[in-house]
Amino acid sequence: MTDQVKALSVHLLTATGAVFAMLAMLQAIEKDWAMMFVWLIVAFAVDGIDGPLARHYDVKQYAPQFDGVLLDLIIDYLTYVFIPAYALYASGLMDGWSGWVAIIVITFGSAMYFADTRMKTTDNSFSGFPGCWNMVILVLFALSPPWQACLALVAVLTVTMFVPVKFVHPVRTDRWRMLTLPMALAWTVFAGFAAWENFDPLPVVFWGLMITSIYLLVAGAAQQVMYGKDG
Repeated sequence: MTDQVKALSVHLLTATGAVFAMLAMLQAIEKDWAMMFVWLIVAFAVDGIDGPLARHYDVKQYAPQFDGVLLDLIIDYLTYVFIPAYALYASGLMDGWSGWVAIIVITFGSAMYFADTRMKTTDNSFSGFPGCWNMVILVLFALSPPWQACLALVAVLTVTMFVPVKFVHPVRTDRWRMLTLPMALAWTVFAGFAAWENFDPLPVVFWGLMITSIYLLVAGAAQQVMYGKDG
């Protein structure tokens, strides 16, 4: 294959995320939350590999007619934000007024965050919570906490999107990558099992999901405390 075909193939791989988003949305409409999250996890996995492939095959040089960053952001908003927010409301985890508050805050705040040119730090981490509501809401499905706890978490994380607290990028943040990348891969596996088991996971899956989630949530802030905001 030519360099142009390889680069174009990466864009086509990224675009499959839109298909997985539609499949997830169809399952959400049917209230099959387990299969909805399975498709979202597939999209999450694609999102994890298309970036390194894009840099490896230099898509900006060999397939510049497509904006890979814009394509990625469109799909990420669907799979990270829009569909999970709908699930949070429609599932009953947060319904009534609290559900309305959650979906408005999540979708509005995330739209502004995704458009923020300051969202990346000098070490390729995220500045502020990066709108990974798919991960957060999957964990809420596994925990089934009361709506008050869900509302508090949504409020805190939404505010955190716009404060200079670091969150690691599993692939691009160099520091602790040897730990962060396996943690992200393990989270994907545990999340897949939790969804497949209809959110009644075995203890090893439950605790694996909790440990990996907590690490991914606090690793960036820990680095910021230990090495400074630019460290």
